[in-house]
Formats: sequence, structure tokens, C-alpha cells
Amino acid sequence: MRLRSTEAGWGALVRAFHWLIAALILAQGIIGLTMVQMGLTPAKVRVFALHKSIGVTILALVLLRIAWRLSERRPADPPAMPRWQRRAARAVHGSLYALILAIPLSGWWFNSASNAPLVWFGLFDIPGLTRGYAPFWKPRALLLHQTLFWVLVALLALHVGAALWHHFGQRDDVLRRMMIGPRGQTGEGP
Repeated sequence: MRLRSTEAGWGALVRAFHWLIAALILAQGIIGLTMVQMGLTPAKVRVFALHKSIGVTILALVLLRIAWRLSERRPADPPAMPRWQRRAARAVHGSLYALILAIPLSGWWFNSASNAPLVWFGLFDIPGLTRGYAPFWKPRALLLHQTLFWVLVALLALHVGAALWHHFGQRDDVLRRMMIGPRGQTGEGP
């Protein structure tokens, strides 16, 4: 299994980032939708703290993923893929990166405007983005955070749908190379 991406497919590190971030986003969605329904209890405070810690983790991981991604090649698109599909795929991927950065930042902004503590998994404090409680910005930051989440849900549905369509409809390697790598990829590469 190659660590770096090749012309034929994504490397192991890009795939690991992809699936880890995807799993954390799924967990965040479930936690976020569940926690807003909870009554004001100590359990809700713990769930909010977990949600914030996972959000900071996603932000750090996506920054690392972008840095890694910029340092290596992008696999070639399947030869039969029409130009409009390549453009659409790049637009969706760019939008996904932007959202995966913007959602944790808007959550951090909301948390800061609420003057709530942000402690990453109980290990260290993360400073706020505002100078304490900001009643003007708090509802706007929350609305932005929630709106971006639903835009992300829509784009993820498009992303997953397109990957499944490529796999089952087009029978190409678009999904396969993100799952387990391209056909014929063996051994440790450079």
C-alpha cells in the first residue's frame, strides 16, 4: 500500500484522512442533532464539550489534509469522464473543503460569542475568537453554523451519490481508488 498518491489512485494517507474526517463528521452530525434536543443537564454540558472537541479535531485534521494534499499529485480522472463531470467534481470537492473548514470555525465563533469555555478533550484551553460575550454576534454565528451544516449535508449527499453512480453505474475506479486504492496497486511505493 503506497503512502503517497500516484497517477492511478490516492495514497494511503489521503484515504485515511478522508475516511477519518468522514467518520468524525458523521459523529458530529449525530451528536449535534441529538444535543439540541437534550434538557439542560450535566449530561448535555458533557455532550456539548465532546461536540466542541471533535469540531476542533476536524479543523486540525482538515488543515493537515490540505497541507498533505498540496504536497502531492492528484490521480488522473478516468479517461471517459466528460469535462463537465471533472469540473463539477472539483467544484464539489472545493466546496466540501471550504465547508469542513468553515463549520468548525463558525462553531468556535459561536462558542466564543457565548463566552463558553473551549477545552479540547479536557486537556487544554483554546482561546476565544471574541472578547467575551458578544450578544450581537452569538445568534448570527449560530445561524451560520447551522446553515453551513445543512449545506454540507446536501453536498455530501451529492458527493456520495456521485461516487456510488460512478461505482455501480459507470463501473469505473472513482470510488474504488478512495476505498482501497487502484487496481494493481501493490507494494510500498516511493
